[in-house]
Amino acid sequence: MNFISESGRLTYMDQKLVIVESPAKAKTIGKMLGRDYTIKASMGHVRDLPARTFGVDIEHDFVPQYEESKERGKNLSDLKSAAKGASEIYLAPDPDREGEAIAWHLITALAIPPEKANRVTFNSVTKAVVKEGIKHPRQIDMDIVNAQQARRILDRIVGYKLSPFLWKTVKSGLSAGRVQ
Repeated sequence: MNFISESGRLTYMDQKLVIVESPAKAKTIGKMLGRDYTIKASMGHVRDLPARTFGVDIEHDFVPQYEESKERGKNLSDLKSAAKGASEIYLAPDPDREGEAIAWHLITALAIPPEKANRVTFNSVTKAVVKEGIKHPRQIDMDIVNAQQARRILDRIVGYKLSPFLWKTVKSGLSAGRVQ
């Protein structure tokens, strides 16, 4: 339900927020769900390991040290505002390991209370599938999140430790991450 505040600005009351990864998907899903929903795009990951430091505490169970993405600053601020005023929040990044991790990072970055965090997935973007997904929210699957974190940490350890060796012995600029 929308209303106009005393300042004359349009405000949302009892608005449900859905966060997807891409702006194109947000626009499409917005048309499907209607006026009771605000649809926003995270634009991918909102937190990651630091770019210029190692960011993994090897001495203490390989704990990652995440930081919010500086490139996503304005978007993150917009998402925080939308989350603060939402009655319900549906985290709908892609239904894969990265999407599950993005949803988990959104909970932290946006300070979403656990009782408001609803993970939903869509295997296709059709009105029936999207509405069905919204009807059946679930908790974040921490096993999937931890699998993604393990891969990300492994990439960092391998890449951070081996890349300088490759630069000296093979060619400058080479990367030794798991993917390479």
